[in-house]
Amino acid sequence: MFRIVICDDEDTLIGELQGKLQQYAAETGREFCFFIYHDGSELLQEYRPEYDLIFMDIKMEKLNGLKTAEEIRKMDSSVGLIFLTSLKQYVWKGYEYRAVNYLLKPVKYGVLKMELDRYFEHYQGKEEPYLSFVNDRGRYKALYKDISYAETDKRNVMLHFEGQNQIIYKNMKEVSALLCARRQFVQCHQSFVVNMAFVKGVEGLEIILNTGERLPVSQPRRKEFMMKMTEYWGDML
Repeated sequence: MFRIVICDDEDTLIGELQGKLQQYAAETGREFCFFIYHDGSELLQEYRPEYDLIFMDIKMEKLNGLKTAEEIRKMDSSVGLIFLTSLKQYVWKGYEYRAVNYLLKPVKYGVLKMELDRYFEHYQGKEEPYLSFVNDRGRYKALYKDISYAETDKRNVMLHFEGQNQIIYKNMKEVSALLCARRQFVQCHQSFVVNMAFVKGVEGLEIILNTGERLPVSQPRRKEFMMKMTEYWGDML
């Protein structure tokens, strides 16, 4: 089941596009579940990290597609995104938000089929593992490979990924168990879990990340950390 979003302020276009998508699903044996939104702000308010592909109009009255895409990419770096537009001058701007492609209105079935074939050829079955969560700011989907580290923040945990710092309403014990189940993560301190892919070096009781940040490694955990780091770097060579 693929979760498909259509975000457009024209009901006629939504109906036509959904009909063409259902035709494609019938021809290819795929199952689509549709989520319909009439404005970018509505989509952002109800956004779910589980979406697979978004068709979004660039020009909408309340919140346009480009601004919406900018906010979506803060929450979800992997969802497929195809812009709908009648104005070609906006197309290149759309690629800043890693759009799969764009479709000119009115959407022709042959072109849509070609884009969907290309999308499923490159993306089906290649969903990278991710951690999804909700906090007071919104819903987020963080690929494990993009999480640089997690740190205790009062009774919760602050997750650092793609230049963002977002709170997860879980304690470090829970988050550590979740992250350290994956080989690239190690708990270097009671309050820190680090992704070894981001480690540039170790100086004494400090870990240097390739972002320039420095994290503590506690004395009791240093030996285990260095062993795992040596094993990880050895596998990377």
